[in-house]
Amino acid sequence: MHLPDDLRDALTRQLHATAPGQASAQVERLIQSYRGAAPTAAPSAPILRDAADVAAYAAYRMPATYAAVRSALGALREQAADWAPRTHLDLGGGTGAATWAVADAWPDGGHTSSVLDWSQAALALGSELARDAAQQAVRDAEWTRAPLAGAPRLPARDLVTVSYVIGELAPADRASLIDAAAGAALGAVVVAEPGTPEGYARIIEARQRLIAAGLTVLAPCPHDGTCPVTGDDWCHFAARVPRTSLHRQVKGGTLPYEDEKFSYVAAVRPAAVPGAPAGNRIVRHPQIRKGQVLLDLCTRDDALTRTTVAKRHGAAYRLARDARWGETWPPDPAAGADAGQDGYSQP
Repeated sequence: MHLPDDLRDALTRQLHATAPGQASAQVERLIQSYRGAAPTAAPSAPILRDAADVAAYAAYRMPATYAAVRSALGALREQAADWAPRTHLDLGGGTGAATWAVADAWPDGGHTSSVLDWSQAALALGSELARDAAQQAVRDAEWTRAPLAGAPRLPARDLVTVSYVIGELAPADRASLIDAAAGAALGAVVVAEPGTPEGYARIIEARQRLIAAGLTVLAPCPHDGTCPVTGDDWCHFAARVPRTSLHRQVKGGTLPYEDEKFSYVAAVRPAAVPGAPAGNRIVRHPQIRKGQVLLDLCTRDDALTRTTVAKRHGAAYRLARDARWGETWPPDPAAGADAGQDGYSQP
């Protein structure tokens, strides 16, 4: 998942303007905040407290957040036919990762974006990063400081994104924000959180509230029923994010990439957004063995199942060897005819 060139360049300029050592000093605290289960102490104390925190965030979180949200939007697009938002509301958008992701997902949509966040420092940096963006929707985005706790009154928009923010809120405020997002969404809501057990639990709660508000889940789930993932397990996906040399320096990493684990839900108003829920979803890395591929699937009958695609299945087997965690299965109805009704067989 590559960052748009203009966003990558803007981030590089920002990181060069901030001493990497100074930014690195903030990163450890951000790691604990974003991976931890505890929300911030009060609505007046967001994770991004000042300009130094925001600079660290730009290095540590923005590329990964962009990749996660862009992946979720891609899954929504696959299920939502030709629907495209004309207006977008980015709740808790901070420096605008979701705004950039929406512009990339619908590059010719001619939509407008509005970013609401409680951190003025994050909004200021987001506006600066967007100044020379190639996409007009990013350049012209509105950046507004607003509280997200309580029961915020939100403007109606076609698409509402809530990315990596509900973990900063107390449980009651999480619920009210998701309810407000559902009420403001004329077409779709996408909620993304870190791919941790705590992040997944927040996504499950958000999913339930969106369904209760009358929305239909299109991705990643193939159904609106109870999630079959239970116990110590959790549903999450991964997006590989390239790192620049300066990005590696700030994060103290050596690899030229990182894998961002995330959980998400994309839900729509059926009357406004045509489409159908996703097909069976691959929820683990496929296991390739001699003459067969093992796929762990979440299916439309509300169950988790392991499916074997054998070499004798022809086209389906070739597709299965290239299948990836997070994709739907089977990807090609024609391949399904090769391997039986569903394109696979039970072991």
